[in-house]
Amino acid sequence: MKAAVLKRFGVPLDIEQVEAPVLGTGEVIVDIVAAGVLSYANEVFSGERQYLLELPVVPGTGGIGRVRALGPDATHLAIGDWVFCDPTVRSRDADLAPDITLQGLSARGPGGLKLQQHFRHGSFAERMLLPTENAKPIGRIDAQEAAHWCALGTLLVP
Repeated sequence: MKAAVLKRFGVPLDIEQVEAPVLGTGEVIVDIVAAGVLSYANEVFSGERQYLLELPVVPGTGGIGRVRALGPDATHLAIGDWVFCDPTVRSRDADLAPDITLQGLSARGPGGLKLQQHFRHGSFAERMLLPTENAKPIGRIDAQEAAHWCALGTLLVP
């Protein structure tokens, strides 16, 4: 599949072929239709923000797309559902203080870096792998409106 890849800080992203994600239990693969770009993305890509981010990586914080594949433990989502891909991945073994990574952007501490090893690539790709709970159904939309729905990522921060 095609993706924009950040290979080194301070250089432009490369568009190239990367391996398609492989589905596992507790995961969803989404065909990305639209992905927002953060206002400070250049500061991340240049290395100025010094975010914990192991390269190379497909950046992109969240996106809008349609469910392509579901793990066996998904009971409400269906193939073809429109979803918002929430990039905030939390560890599942520490409810009160989970480790966190923002897919395609940064990690919080060593635990977040460990999460980033598996849920590393963001939405600047044709497909995105994410935890099932991070695929938020948004109902039926027109594909031409998908970019407007990317605002959910900004609106969820507050």
